Amino acid sequence: MIGISKLYCGTVEPSDVLRYGARSKDLPSHLLQFAADKKPVVVWNCTRRCNLRCVHCYSHSADRHYPGELTTQEAEAFIEDIAAFGAPVILFSGGEPLMRADLFDLIARATRAGLRAVISTNGTLIEPEVAERLKEFGLSYVGVSLDGMRETNDKFRGREGAFDHALAGIRNCRKAGIKVGLRFTINKRNAADVGDIFTLLRDEDIPRVCFYHLVYAGRGTALMKEDLDHEQTRRVVDLIIDRTAELHAQGLPKEVLTVDNHADGPYLYLRMLREGNPRARQVWELLQMNQGNSSGNGIGCVSWDGSVHPDQFWRHVSLGNVKERPFSQIWTDLSNPLLARLKDKRPHVTGRCATCRFLNVCGGNFRVRAEAATGDLWAPDPACYLSDEEIARQAAEVQP
Repeated sequence: MIGISKLYCGTVEPSDVLRYGARSKDLPSHLLQFAADKKPVVVWNCTRRCNLRCVHCYSHSADRHYPGELTTQEAEAFIEDIAAFGAPVILFSGGEPLMRADLFDLIARATRAGLRAVISTNGTLIEPEVAERLKEFGLSYVGVSLDGMRETNDKFRGREGAFDHALAGIRNCRKAGIKVGLRFTINKRNAADVGDIFTLLRDEDIPRVCFYHLVYAGRGTALMKEDLDHEQTRRVVDLIIDRTAELHAQGLPKEVLTVDNHADGPYLYLRMLREGNPRARQVWELLQMNQGNSSGNGIGCVSWDGSVHPDQFWRHVSLGNVKERPFSQIWTDLSNPLLARLKDKRPHVTGRCATCRFLNVCGGNFRVRAEAATGDLWAPDPACYLSDEEIARQAAEVQP
């Protein structure tokens, strides 16, 4: 996760992180990406059921009952365990989490245990009373998936009217006083809508947007050929930077992040150097705090059936199951060779990743994407769009 607005527009300084001791439990939500201890943000796919059928869904969800989901009692034990373990955030995801009957009680349980509770949703089920209950039960943030404007989004979601229902849900959250933001997965089918998303942020007074790079998992694997090429990616990232800066210059300091491609950090840094931006050195310091991809370390995932994964895209790899062992024990069991390597991927990556001067701030990027594209878990991430010249160690402007 790369905070474009934080880094490029100067809304965060290294001293802001250090003031809190860089501990995940103490840091405000907007600074968690810079935590030193990397206690995991836990994504819980609390149900597989979903009322939509998105073409890029990593969980192959559909609107039907799935057996084996965690019971309320099992879910409560899991929540108490990760809270005691020191996880700062639980992200209720799916499927569509609002289709889980006991969701509100579990949100309340999480907040009582000291967790910050957030939700990732398609937004179509957030009626006014639902938004009020989410606020009442202590939810901190609602992330609504919109993968384009009306026509584009509805094609992705597999249902006509999904955009309008999601926008209504966003408005209901705003009226209820809950922080809400957008989630947008970039690919060839919707890249042309990125600019319009910024217009939507302004017109609807939406405070936050996360732009996700495509990860090849679930139904998203079929979209591998729909991913942007490297030049297209650079143009889109530049557009995101430019539009973020424009909004800030207009007195509209929207929070803008890019997710799932940690080449974005070095790319932003190199652009700031070219522009002679005096904040470039501070940005480099913040990127070092960020440490890049954190799968298996600073982020983890628990599926609807209790299976633990390095992140939400590793469906084919289970580290254990919370029905059998607490998450805290599974996450710290380094007898699992994959988990042990994911705690620090840098010694294991190969090819140009191994010699890249940005390895310490990228963390080797997405291993699951490299595996999906090449069959080799430790091969270079094919979505890294930095040139060989940009990553060469002999370049003088980067301090190791």
